[in-house]
Amino acid sequence: MSTFSPAFPIPSSSSSSSSSSPRSSSSSSPRSSSSSSTFTNTSSILIIGSGVFGLGTAYALSRRDGFSGSITVVDRSNPSCPDTFFAPDAASIDTSRIVRADYADRAYASLCDEAQEVWRKQDKPSDLGAEGRYSEAGLLLVANDDGSSPAPAAAPTAGADEHKPIDKSRLTGMYYARMSWANVLSLASQDPLLAERIRELPNPEAIRAASGTGSCSGTWGYINHNSGWANAEASMAWLLDQVKQTGRVNFVPGTVVSLEHDETTVTGAKLSDGRVLSADLVMVAAGAWTGSLVDLQGQAIATGQTLGYINITEEEQDNLGKMPVILNLTTGLFIIPPVNRVLKVARHAYGYVNPIEVPVPPLPISPDSTPAATVSIPRTSYNDPKFSIPAEGAADLRVALREMVPQLQDRPFIKTRLCWYSDTRTGDFLIDYHPYWKNLFITTGDSGHAFKFMPVIGNKIVECIMGQCPQEFKGKWSWKQPDGRPLFTEDGSRGGKPGLILADELAKTEFMLDTSS
Repeated sequence: MSTFSPAFPIPSSSSSSSSSSPRSSSSSSPRSSSSSSTFTNTSSILIIGSGVFGLGTAYALSRRDGFSGSITVVDRSNPSCPDTFFAPDAASIDTSRIVRADYADRAYASLCDEAQEVWRKQDKPSDLGAEGRYSEAGLLLVANDDGSSPAPAAAPTAGADEHKPIDKSRLTGMYYARMSWANVLSLASQDPLLAERIRELPNPEAIRAASGTGSCSGTWGYINHNSGWANAEASMAWLLDQVKQTGRVNFVPGTVVSLEHDETTVTGAKLSDGRVLSADLVMVAAGAWTGSLVDLQGQAIATGQTLGYINITEEEQDNLGKMPVILNLTTGLFIIPPVNRVLKVARHAYGYVNPIEVPVPPLPISPDSTPAATVSIPRTSYNDPKFSIPAEGAADLRVALREMVPQLQDRPFIKTRLCWYSDTRTGDFLIDYHPYWKNLFITTGDSGHAFKFMPVIGNKIVECIMGQCPQEFKGKWSWKQPDGRPLFTEDGSRGGKPGLILADELAKTEFMLDTSS
């Protein structure tokens, strides 16, 4: 048997030394965010969730020099395929996800640029990007100029300070697109190959020529042939295999219903069958389901995003298979090139919330606070086979088809679904120790854009666990002080309407169907 070599770059043991931080003696006083912890190389860790954050952390920790502690990953698995260890309605289980370094925020642009070095490896079948897992089809990034966006000169220029804070609350789709263009230009100044593969598209005519479909969405944009998309489910299966090869991780299929704790400290997790798993450190990486276990009021909220799939002909596959990913940052609508005669259309929006009274309240914000009774929890076709997206979302997907692939605008959907995000106000991830509960680490807040960082995010999370959050993400990934406002992601990339409640939109859909019959 050949010697296993890590597929991701692994930091040296110099970054894995443990450190400690003072904790408040009062349960009602938070400690500082992003501080180091008492986690050591001999500690045991329980990871709840096997998505990008959970599996990525398990892999990075299992390969970390000197770490000898136990690693356990618990998650729901598909009952019909228990060996896959993935719940079929998880956000990271899908046909495709966009992989782009095209960000208004320089830190995320640089982080994805780093991740893409791994995505592009395709020489061996065991490489992440091989066997169709990654396709660099290009990204056509556009926006609509409605007259409310700042002038282009307001966007950062290439070479701007990558650590300079961004006031994301003022971003529009057009402003985001122009800032993203500036950041891509900055990356291209250090990469001659990238410089040859990007092009500004200053008007609708240029956008139409670059679309590959003869259509136009947006009034200004650019194309980046260094971006593309990944087969999400196949990539997650690849990552799971890498983790299993380490022989270091114990996998436990099961549904976590609550966290075990004493007066100040989280000690483990209780499963639906009554089993209790204990560990020195509990990491909750349950994506949009995190709010059912930990009160995230003011931090993150589960939102459902509309996806639709349509069948196309072999001739259409031959033509459209060459198109780039098309993403309109003003509307949030996007289309990913089809594979196996199936095309996916989606909306990156404010999304639907699904507030319900939970049977088991989540862990309260602090030991002396009242736990939340109502939480936005994903509703999917996995637990409701007859579930279909609301008419409001389906209509918007039709808009995307009409603008981006007009010849398919009336093609019936063969399937629709909601992809559930864990959204934060700024679109930044939440990767931090809980400010009140000891031995509890939270990794959530994917905000619909975490998957692309799969090759590198696990190492970054481990650095945060060790109290060494990367400088460029300090503050961004920390637990925030809630301000009482309704939580919507305002980073310039969302379309649709904020505040839509899933039950209300489904009721409207039902009424429309009843009155039209």
